[in-house]
Amino acid sequence: MSKEMIQFDDVMFESRLDAMVREKVEQIVNAMLDAEADEIANAVRYERNDARKAYRAGHYERKLTARAGRLELKVPKLKGAIFQSAVIERYRRREQSVEESLIDMYLAGVSTRRVDDISQLLWGERMPSQTLSDRLKRVYAGIETWRNRPLEAEYPYVFMDGVWHKRSWGGSVENVSVLVAIGVNAEGHREVIGVAEGMKEDAASWRQFVRGMIERGLKGVRLVVGDRCAGLVSTVNEMLPKAGYQRCTVHFMRNVLSKVPPSHRKWASAALKAVFAMESRHAALDKAETVASEMESRKLRAAAGCLREGIGETTTYLLDGFPAEHRRRIRTNNMIERLNREIRRRTRVVGSFPDSNSALMLICARIRYVTANDWSAIRYLDMSRLDDNLKEAN
Repeated sequence: MSKEMIQFDDVMFESRLDAMVREKVEQIVNAMLDAEADEIANAVRYERNDARKAYRAGHYERKLTARAGRLELKVPKLKGAIFQSAVIERYRRREQSVEESLIDMYLAGVSTRRVDDISQLLWGERMPSQTLSDRLKRVYAGIETWRNRPLEAEYPYVFMDGVWHKRSWGGSVENVSVLVAIGVNAEGHREVIGVAEGMKEDAASWRQFVRGMIERGLKGVRLVVGDRCAGLVSTVNEMLPKAGYQRCTVHFMRNVLSKVPPSHRKWASAALKAVFAMESRHAALDKAETVASEMESRKLRAAAGCLREGIGETTTYLLDGFPAEHRRRIRTNNMIERLNREIRRRTRVVGSFPDSNSALMLICARIRYVTANDWSAIRYLDMSRLDDNLKEAN
């Protein structure tokens, strides 16, 4: 067997292939520009034609950054007519998809400086900070329109929570909250229906947040799922009187177990799981009272008091109006917690925000980025079962 082997230079091949693609794209775009000039002049170059409307007057060179690379274009000039190209927008120096790619990188968590470096590496020129800033302003205008859009559908299930971030406030950096609401519509699809800054997640913030959604058309709410945030329960009872409130069972179990010493935690965890495994609300309340009494006998009075205090609003999902097939997903706030984790991944890159608008806009952009694909397209719940249960309950 011969010791000499043919080696394939991948780097050289890719470099040559990229150059060939760039040259071909450059030729095609220049040909398209010439064809546009011929159409405007109503005659090809050097053609003698009585119907000619304009004459060629040379060309000027122009650079365009595209996905294929840096293109050298020859834009025709005309005498007797103005050359306006539908192929290349006037004054544009980058292909639209290039700018969109840069914005996508920024929204995905790449810093502004890194975006500038990547632009230089991939397309041979930098993205000026002002250009990126102007593009982001247009993106944020679209986000603001989305955030304040009318809510035309009914949302039987609404999940609410807040995500914390740091922002400058009065010369110091403080933790503030952005309130997020996700609705499950009558077809069973999820949709982010509300995003607003909530300051400290107090009663006034929740009231303003819910009022804003009602003014935009929120209706048909039968159950609100959330943690026991200050003022959220009273806001739901006051502004959504026909809706029940379901406290997240996962957060509730953590609150109870935090009052249990390690020596009893394994038993307490199993006992609480048994409570939420009951088939009816009445059975769950009876089981919770049994567990609370056992806790008191083990001298776990704080845990017993916490269990008795919160078990009522934590078992709303077991009411007859809500189908058993929905219970696993409506008894916790896990869906919105997963979304909050995606938001925190983005906000950690920034650190502390200089003002409320920059934080709110970037969080909204991140939410739209995460929920743009299968998240909202896949049916989350079969809502026909909810209607059947309500008919049986009535």
